[in-house]
Amino acid sequence: MKQYNYIVIEGNIGAGKTSLARLLSDKFNARLILERLNENPFLPGFYANPEKYSFSLELSFLAERYHQLNDELQNRDLFQPLTITDYYFMKSLIFSRTNLSEDEFQIYRKIFNIISNNLVKPDLYVYLHLNLDNLIRNIKNRGRHFEQKIQKEYLVKIQEGYMDFFKQQKDLPIVMIDANELDFCSKIADFEKIVEIIFERDYPAGINKVIP
Repeated sequence: MKQYNYIVIEGNIGAGKTSLARLLSDKFNARLILERLNENPFLPGFYANPEKYSFSLELSFLAERYHQLNDELQNRDLFQPLTITDYYFMKSLIFSRTNLSEDEFQIYRKIFNIISNNLVKPDLYVYLHLNLDNLIRNIKNRGRHFEQKIQKEYLVKIQEGYMDFFKQQKDLPIVMIDANELDFCSKIADFEKIVEIIFERDYPAGINKVIP
């Protein structure tokens, strides 16, 4: 079994990244770092009025993600050598590129570039890929009221942002798992498939697409 110190679980909105991160941390007694999504006061306003709240939302997420990851990744627990997170700091750049105007994004990117180099990079980046219908279904099923107005067009833009980011990565192993036919929360066999994909295989830097 591969030995990792730091794994990122990512995906579009509704892909199941937090659920998978929880399951993996339980199985491997790993340190779990979850994004504090529901604590952001600008998020409901953003979904109701994106133009008004997008810049405030993205700046607040940037600050919160940086402080959380910087604090927790610097303080490793010797009894929990593996750390699993349900987001990567680069997520800030992906979402802000979608949500901000060009002028706002250029300002935002300058701030991002100043602070991003100080953070620890993951050993492995896992991306859960779901088609749009499955994303919408999961969003509706989990019932967050402020997410119910999310449109497919917005999810497409986020997905395209991730794909653009992946193409630029030359030194980061990225495992893109097609999770459309998996129910890893309810079926042990499906969860074990993902465990095998992550921990029993070697991956070079760049994009590695896996269909279970």
